[in-house]
Amino acid sequence: MKQLVFFCLFIFSGIILKGQTLDELRSKKEKAREQIEYTNHLLNEARENEKYSLNKLKLINEQINLRSEIITGFNNEIDILDNLITENTEVIEAMDNDLNALKSEYAEMIRFAEKNRNSYDKILFLLSSKDFNQAYKRLLYLQQYAGYRRKQAVLISEMRDLINKKNQDLEKRKAQKQKLVEGKIEETNRLNQEKDEQGKSVDSLQQKLKDLIKALKEQQKTEEQLSHEIDRIIEEASKPKEKGGTGGFMMTPEQKMVSGRLEQNCGRLPWPVERGIITEHFGIHAHPILKTVQVKSNGIDISTTKGSKARAVFDGEVSRVFGISGGNMAVILRHGNYLTVYSNLKDVAVKAGDKVSTKQELGTIFTDESDGNKTILKFQIWKENQKLDPEEWLSR
Repeated sequence: MKQLVFFCLFIFSGIILKGQTLDELRSKKEKAREQIEYTNHLLNEARENEKYSLNKLKLINEQINLRSEIITGFNNEIDILDNLITENTEVIEAMDNDLNALKSEYAEMIRFAEKNRNSYDKILFLLSSKDFNQAYKRLLYLQQYAGYRRKQAVLISEMRDLINKKNQDLEKRKAQKQKLVEGKIEETNRLNQEKDEQGKSVDSLQQKLKDLIKALKEQQKTEEQLSHEIDRIIEEASKPKEKGGTGGFMMTPEQKMVSGRLEQNCGRLPWPVERGIITEHFGIHAHPILKTVQVKSNGIDISTTKGSKARAVFDGEVSRVFGISGGNMAVILRHGNYLTVYSNLKDVAVKAGDKVSTKQELGTIFTDESDGNKTILKFQIWKENQKLDPEEWLSR
């Protein structure tokens, strides 16, 4: 019976652990839903312009990625519930077998008790002992037997209650699984609709290859101008450390402290906008339409709503405020030997030399009303002359 108790405890502890996993999966799923809802908001703004654009396609692509995450979450939850249902079924079967064994044992005891229920028989059983010690042992036996029989009755009742609870839990898990299956089907249907829209967008954009190539060249030109300004900052802020040594940022003790604090917050920095969706990722990757063309991005593009403000991701100092031909305004903040770059601003609220704090507004992000109210902040992070992936630094 002790083995049964330990077995039940083991199963229940497994359910608790899996319950925590389910909570984590549900939390991720809800976060993805919120992002999809926001992406839908941006797409609805873009759909006011009937023309398909590259930014609209990127939003659709991101929506498809998020929808796929939700479906994966559904699959993982269903797998966990399947395991829990199997475990519950096995436990109930084992407990039923134990209960039947207990009932048989108890029935045998009742039959024995019925045969020996006469008090006279019990007295004869004691008097027929060889000596006092044997009589005393027989008396203890009769007392223990009666107590054991009472415990067996209680144990049978408790076992019945436990089986009922396990059956209720099993039905609950089955209902949860059915709800998840229905949700997965619904999300899959939406995913197929989004893929249809993605296909139409790609077909439309493939007829505008000249425009796409022109836009790509303009993007590369903007990247070059930003890199040039960053090179100037690095050149001004660096000096040879020793004879024959390499250059590096010349920092005050305060700047060294800021740099250290920024580094300690990798993966926890606030976003440079209050809310947004990443539609262009860091590094080299295939162009969404020009499949033979590799796009090189020194940072990320964050799509947001019209009128949104760019915000500082950490305490620092404004190193540069400048205009970019075809790219509006840009602000570069220095945080010790780190730089953060915010570009595609239509106006700026800071100037070179200003001290800024975390989440302080730097300016308003430009909105292209001719392109479905496209509002994109271009954001970069550098450590001296080394480009870093901003997604690894921002909180998720």
